[in-house]
Amino acid sequence: MGQELISTLPMKYLLFALVFSGALIATAQSELNSYKYIIVPKNFDAFKKENQYHTSTFIKHLLLQNGLNAVYDDELPEDLNSNRCLGLLVDLLDESSMFSTKVIAVFKDCKAVEVYKTQQGNSKLKEYKSAYNEALQMAFNSLKGFQYTYKDTVKEKPVTVSFRNDVQQLDKMEPESGVTADVKVVEQEATPDQQRYKNMEPVPSDMVKGEEEEGDQGMPEDTWYAQEIPNGYQLVDNTPQVRLKIFKTSRPDVYIAMRDNANGLLYREGSRWIWEYYQGDDRRTEEIRIKF
Repeated sequence: MGQELISTLPMKYLLFALVFSGALIATAQSELNSYKYIIVPKNFDAFKKENQYHTSTFIKHLLLQNGLNAVYDDELPEDLNSNRCLGLLVDLLDESSMFSTKVIAVFKDCKAVEVYKTQQGNSKLKEYKSAYNEALQMAFNSLKGFQYTYKDTVKEKPVTVSFRNDVQQLDKMEPESGVTADVKVVEQEATPDQQRYKNMEPVPSDMVKGEEEEGDQGMPEDTWYAQEIPNGYQLVDNTPQVRLKIFKTSRPDVYIAMRDNANGLLYREGSRWIWEYYQGDDRRTEEIRIKF
């Protein structure tokens, strides 16, 4: 009886290890697929020198080996440079002691929020470069079997908004027959690959309300409309054209604002939204009308 129990223990531990490993891979896959790039610093905070013990080059190698799109922090592609929220920054948590090297790779988003971290890798080798390589190899075993496929959440979920009186639907419109129906007024799709505008507004009656010029009804013509994207919004006009991308900060009334090479801050001042940025050496401010 005792011998049977002892003989079954290794199998139980093996099954537990397999289940735990599968859970790590599933977690990594669900979290990392939402990001297009993994940014690798050439100088980690844990070290005094750039690429010390070849940690940066080896981490990039391990990421590429697991199918992830790894780039160095000083060699960002154009789309990532204008929108850092497309990538995760990998950081190295060094928990080494006098007798062993212990490391964990931590992945953080553009707001420094931890998205995923590997298991701890350790090594008892005495030579530092070999020890860090062995520990990193063990840590990145968390990604073995990981199938990376970038999922562009903005492209997969087109945003439908209204650009006339900020109305998407007349929830209940009662025709003469008395039948209640949902009627869409304007259909708008604005994604990086698709710009579509369709007016489905009902034909107006002969009744008028005073003397109004076209464009005076509802929101002003220069209003920009907020469409949700990961970690923020893209602001589009009624053309529609993306005019500005804004990203959340720790304050609800302050955003990081990006457009081409003009990056700055968007903040609320009373009831107004102010975009402040530098053009060359000149600091500029613009008031923007936004409908969230």
